[in-house]
Amino acid sequence: MLKLSGEILAGTTGYGFDDSVIDVVTDELIELRRAGYGLAIVLGGGNIFRGGTWKNKTLDRVVLDNIGMMATIQNALYISEILARKNVSAAVFSALQMDKIATFYTPRAAKQALQEGNICFLCGGTGNPFFTTDTGAVLRAIELELDLVLKGTKVDGLYSADPKTDPNAEFIHSATYQECLERKLGVMDMTAFSLAQDNGVNIKIFNVNQRGALLKAIQSADTGTFIHGS
Repeated sequence: MLKLSGEILAGTTGYGFDDSVIDVVTDELIELRRAGYGLAIVLGGGNIFRGGTWKNKTLDRVVLDNIGMMATIQNALYISEILARKNVSAAVFSALQMDKIATFYTPRAAKQALQEGNICFLCGGTGNPFFTTDTGAVLRAIELELDLVLKGTKVDGLYSADPKTDPNAEFIHSATYQECLERKLGVMDMTAFSLAQDNGVNIKIFNVNQRGALLKAIQSADTGTFIHGS
């Protein structure tokens, strides 16, 4: 399972799609698939709309989160179309019923698509407000019995402190769930983190902006930060 924020797709523009970034990202997805790995992807929607953190707090949070979930569907459709142009099969599954543009998500249907060799996009969050796409990624990984959750970020992994402000910040190659809690390491929001911990889901945090990092995150212990059970 690969979790990517919408901001990654926007590149330096901060909004919408940076096609040069998306070209690199899709090439990385193709490389991973050709290496023989099954791949499901959960995308955030922050490059289009951020529901829970929208600046106008007077609006209904449920409505805002629904808009955010629809933004993730737009992202999935766009990236899957780029993959199709590169002759790679992809399937889009939505937690919201939008039959004209995406298949309604069920674990059985998504498992079948993965077995058929598709790169699968699981969009629409969990289908419910108040849950992040991090939680959606962990939940889908559990449902589909996937081996690893990869969280692509703009940094190399976890540090003991902010490396931008603390020159003594230590890079953390590996940590247990309990160590993350004790050291207050920001892996994911607590709902997603607790769900992963309770179900023994391993997580790898890595810098998705580095060429070849996606495949290395799976194959190399030296890439990113590995979060695991005791």
